[in-house]
Amino acid sequence: MLSATSELIAILDFGSQYSQLIARRVREQHVYSILVKPDISADELRQMSPAGLILSGGPASVYEKDAPKPDPEIFSLGVPVLGICYGMQLVCELLGGKVSRAPAREYGRAKLSVLKDNRLLQGVPSETTVWMSHGDQVDKLCEDFESLAATASCACAAVKHRRRDVYGLQFHPEVTHTPRGAEIFRNFLYDICRCTGQWQMSNFIDQTTEDVRRRVGKSRVICGLSGGVDSSVVAALLHRAIGEQLTCIFVDNGLLRKAEAENVIQTFRSHFSMQLVVVDAAKTFLDKLTGITAPQEKRRIIGHEFIEVFKNASKDIPDAAFLAQGTLYPDVIESGQGFAGQADTIKGHHNVWGLPAELGFELIEPLRDLFKDEVRVVGEHLGLPEEIVWRHPFPGPGLAVRVIGEITPARLQKLRRADEILIEEIRAANLYRSIGQVFAVLLPVASVGVMGDGRSYEANELVVIRAVETADFMTADWVHLPYEVLALISNRIINEVPGINRVAYDISSKPPATIEWE
Repeated sequence: MLSATSELIAILDFGSQYSQLIARRVREQHVYSILVKPDISADELRQMSPAGLILSGGPASVYEKDAPKPDPEIFSLGVPVLGICYGMQLVCELLGGKVSRAPAREYGRAKLSVLKDNRLLQGVPSETTVWMSHGDQVDKLCEDFESLAATASCACAAVKHRRRDVYGLQFHPEVTHTPRGAEIFRNFLYDICRCTGQWQMSNFIDQTTEDVRRRVGKSRVICGLSGGVDSSVVAALLHRAIGEQLTCIFVDNGLLRKAEAENVIQTFRSHFSMQLVVVDAAKTFLDKLTGITAPQEKRRIIGHEFIEVFKNASKDIPDAAFLAQGTLYPDVIESGQGFAGQADTIKGHHNVWGLPAELGFELIEPLRDLFKDEVRVVGEHLGLPEEIVWRHPFPGPGLAVRVIGEITPARLQKLRRADEILIEEIRAANLYRSIGQVFAVLLPVASVGVMGDGRSYEANELVVIRAVETADFMTADWVHLPYEVLALISNRIINEVPGINRVAYDISSKPPATIEWE
């Protein structure tokens, strides 16, 4: 858990996929934030002494019988309140307005027109772009509210109570698709809530180190190490806290990138002198995945085998009572584990699916409250090498979710080589650090090609390149890679990887697409 400060913003989570992102945006302004249950009582909030409250969006409709609603007394706490999307509709409905189904669902970018000068939208141009995602809207304000901004189809896109510091936004300022969203949050936090911005990442490191030492005592902690940014930062953070009481286990599941296992062993055994157990389980995983094509079934199998491998590997580690994982906020929210319990599951993450119960260990997730960019900052504070801190994310199930369709050794070999070429050329063009994530995907799509003097078809597949830019991995835009770089990558993959005769580039953003294909 992040350390508390005198400045706190409590975010009531009504099940939005972006709830954790709101928390990230607040912490980005150096103000500590926590997510709380939507039905938290006003008395409980009063004990926290928050500087302000934010009501998140959510999938429900406020006029539904079982729609989640807050304690009405929160408006009597005397602190500013900001409702976002569903949160705005709740604010307006609870204070006398009317919400109903919109004539047409508004989804995506919209042009916002600021109607009145106000503190919340101060500095925002009179015409700006915002991100909408709603099927309901406020169609009647009570006399205590006034509209601050509108879009072509939403007359109340931003509202304010005339006498209280209670605001509402129908759009989502927390996503990167709302370019002036950071300014809106800053206005709310500093001009309306009167925060001063005292929270820093060093607070998190010191507090987490103290918490881990107190919780672990003299027991031993096992860390599932993959070599990616998240698990590497977890290992370094725990090593700082408990030293030789930490044992890392690295599982080679046969779904890794080229030379992945060798690099992990070299880095953590030689460079960091950590206790590292290496398990070669490639054959076991690949045998279990034979003939499996459904993405969620792949994840389930990999999660199950991961548990079994860990059980066997941990038997010889004495006094092991805790399991550490690199679970992040996006892992939690995309697995449908928001406080409201109503967020739709986008995909499953095997590192948030019941491992403690299966393994018999108590779980430690020191990065659970952080987003990827925050994790990198922690890594820098801990002195991790740049090549680890800035390494692009790699999914827990590995190449299983980038080999679309059946997983075979031959298809994995194709993808490994294509991915290696891709990364080589991205680094050579000095683009790696400016891209949030770049990788190759192998599709079981045969297309006619010409190889040598003859036509080719059956043995050939399609490789898709995916590159995104993002600040938080909850939203992302595709990267406009230079044509000459794309051409070089395509030529090399087609010429150097047998069985690939076509390369495509993915130009979809998140949302509506996810970053990974499966």
